[in-house]
Amino acid sequence: MAEADRILRIRTVLLRTGLSRSTLYRKIREGSFPRPLRISVHGAGWLQSAVDRWMADPIAFWEPPPESSGHPQSPSQPA
Repeated sequence: MAEADRILRIRTVLLRTGLSRSTLYRKIREGSFPRPLRISVHGAGWLQSAVDRWMADPIAFWEPPPESSGHPQSPSQPA
């Protein structure tokens, strides 16, 4: 039987990745780190499998950034 995917809290993610909190959230905004899952009203966590995928190849990881106020997320996107 496959092991269930664990939810990692921010402290664990920071320790495993070596990123600072501000760098982690910047990468999430850019789409170069997995977005957290809401696990309660005031809590969030990351799937261990998503963090592991990022750690396996952080340069190649990309997921679309969350929609914002309609402004382009990257200079390469047409306005």
